[in-house]
Amino acid sequence: MNTHGPWGTSGPHPPLLGRPARGRNPLRRRTDRVQSWFTVLFLLVLVLGLPMAAISAGNAAYASQMRVVHDQAMARHQITARLAESPPGGPGQSEATDLRMAKVDWTGDDGARHTGVATVPGGADAGAEVRVWVGPDGDLAQPPASPSTARTMGWFTGMLTAAAVAAAAFAGRARVRQVLDRRRYARWDAEWKVVEPAWSGRNRR
Repeated sequence: MNTHGPWGTSGPHPPLLGRPARGRNPLRRRTDRVQSWFTVLFLLVLVLGLPMAAISAGNAAYASQMRVVHDQAMARHQITARLAESPPGGPGQSEATDLRMAKVDWTGDDGARHTGVATVPGGADAGAEVRVWVGPDGDLAQPPASPSTARTMGWFTGMLTAAAVAAAAFAGRARVRQVLDRRRYARWDAEWKVVEPAWSGRNRR
């Protein structure tokens, strides 16, 4: 019994005329290679680019906020003012640590009398002395920002940058995949139009 196939081998498959070069697959399309390159780039962005961008943005935000902290600390200072009225809720009815807005008055560096609304302890009574912040113009101001605020801003900016870089990388990868799939489908349609008539026998007479 002849067990040789139509190609003179012992099996039904054609002989291997040669092994493909290492790393080169004859069935691998150009779009597959492009997709592999973009996958490597995508991983590099996530592994290297994302941490670098997050750290750089976080440090920049922290440094910028620290300049604000320094400038406000230099421009603002505390003075002693007197409560012109008791905080809302009545005198002695709030905890001392409960901050409320109340009207205060103080004497400026020019000797003039000033009034304004400041944040004061809730348990203070009218006529009590309180410490308030004023700006370079002598008007009431908010307390200067603290270094902890700068650190919080740095961390927030870094995490937001990391999320933005990751989102952009995933969106770019999805877009590349979509474009390559369209090219694959178009090529398959073109090849099918050539192969299908002969394969289905529609051209036979």
